[in-house]
Amino acid sequence: MAEPATVTELRSIPQAGMRLPLTEPAHVRAALIGLALVFLAFFLVLPLVVVFVEAFREGARVYFAALFEPEARAAIRLTVLTAAICVPLNTAFGLAAAWSITKFQFRGKSLLLTLIDVPFSVSPVVAGLVYVLLFGLQGLFGPWLAAHGIKIILRYPASPLRRCSLRCLSSRAS
Repeated sequence: MAEPATVTELRSIPQAGMRLPLTEPAHVRAALIGLALVFLAFFLVLPLVVVFVEAFREGARVYFAALFEPEARAAIRLTVLTAAICVPLNTAFGLAAAWSITKFQFRGKSLLLTLIDVPFSVSPVVAGLVYVLLFGLQGLFGPWLAAHGIKIILRYPASPLRRCSLRCLSSRAS
């Protein structure tokens, strides 16, 4: 008789006192599940609760009035504009990259995969610094941009440019 190959086959063999190799005791499973739930509560639920408590500390009327402040409206407008530009670009780039990576063998494929993984390993602070070093007045392209009257840093072009360049690269679906 051949040796059983799968866990299902192992479960069907009645052997007294034999533990399956891929199972843990119930108390270990319960402890791991409990630990995962505590982690989720601490790092996901608690911050959300704090945000909502602080937002509504002075009441819903004050919260909704704050949405119509000029700074809040400008931030919302920038967010919507950035999403309207970046979502279609991310979708197009992600689909093209995933299709190319999975269907074709080509020179530079490993470089493309590395570029796609860069946003997962680079801090947003470092990415922001790179944009300042490239497009700031003292940056690589700063003097040329200033000579042509183009302002990117702390303006509308900066946010979509930053988001799209970082997120297009990380939109891999392979």
